Amino acid sequence: MQPTEVLRTHIKAPDLLVMPGIFDGFSARLVEQAGFAAGFISGGGLSETLLGYSDVGLMGFELNLAAVTQELHRARLQLGEPYTCHELCLLSLYRDIRGASYQKESGINSIEDQTWPKRCGHMSGKAVIAAEEMVEKVHAACDARRYSAFVVKARTDAFATHGLQEVLRRLTLYAEAGADLVFADALVSEQDIAVVARHVPKPLCVNMGFGIRTRATTPLISPARLQDLGVAVVIYPRLLTACAIRGMQHGIATLREAMQSPTVIERPDLAVSFEELNALVGYAEVQERERRYTPKAAQA
Repeated sequence: MQPTEVLRTHIKAPDLLVMPGIFDGFSARLVEQAGFAAGFISGGGLSETLLGYSDVGLMGFELNLAAVTQELHRARLQLGEPYTCHELCLLSLYRDIRGASYQKESGINSIEDQTWPKRCGHMSGKAVIAAEEMVEKVHAACDARRYSAFVVKARTDAFATHGLQEVLRRLTLYAEAGADLVFADALVSEQDIAVVARHVPKPLCVNMGFGIRTRATTPLISPARLQDLGVAVVIYPRLLTACAIRGMQHGIATLREAMQSPTVIERPDLAVSFEELNALVGYAEVQERERRYTPKAAQA
């Protein structure tokens, strides 16, 4: 079974599909090592880690595609990824998705209805294009599929600008246009999520952001409760980036402390060992390949 088919099966399953956010090789391997069936490549995570700037539309498609392709090559788990496109470039959207080499490996392509430059759905200053224009973006994405199991996810950010009823109207239109998975970002209550899950005609995805820390927009809801509400997929795009930042802050602070100390400060609780690092990034596998492909005369 192809990865796209596997992910489609997970989305349709009765159990909630939990997708931690991935942004680099470490996070992809850690999510896989932890036993998750799938991960979500975070557009915000890519922008913030590759550029060092907020997710406000600064990252171009080519860089995004290159980063996504690298993640797909590194990971063995199923991945979903975002696609960001100016609202007027429907032909570019078709061309980019049609020609993308990741279609067979990546399970989800996410199409959004924000105006350009788009931004993280939980930031202020968002605006959305007309629903009818977004419908054509969904049509273009679906027509561009080269593999029938490739999942098209349609996202709306209309809650902040138009309210809940417009979210329901838009997601219904996007589902009717062919989207396999619908996503309402930045809903502000559990009741909102329950209403959307009840009324949309396709499986619903929600965003729980940091996962282990509440934020000012969507409330933090447990996976078990989300499943009870009828949610099919939950993503945690900010979890691992936020945890990585906190870990680096602790490491830097300890180094500054060590600079002022006459004795060595060792904190193995704050850093993995060299052996753990090598195990995570597959050094043993690399060594095995080196042995397999090195001429026997050179090994002697």
